[in-house]
Amino acid sequence: MKRKEKETLEQPRPVTPGITRAMVRQHAFELFRDKLAHESLTVEDWVLAEKDLVEMQQTDGLPHR
Repeated sequence: MKRKEKETLEQPRPVTPGITRAMVRQHAFELFRDKLAHESLTVEDWVLAEKDLVEMQQTDGLPHR
């Protein structure tokens, strides 16, 4: 049985206005600390980190541009 490897690419641009790559990168490193010890992040990981960051900002009452 073949195992399909997830494709790892460089960090994509954020699609949310006011969110920078650095903000997403920091949040992703906090979310996926255990995963980073063994492998790099996938595009899906970056998207999940951005969505989680935006959700966190909205629920914390921080201004969202």
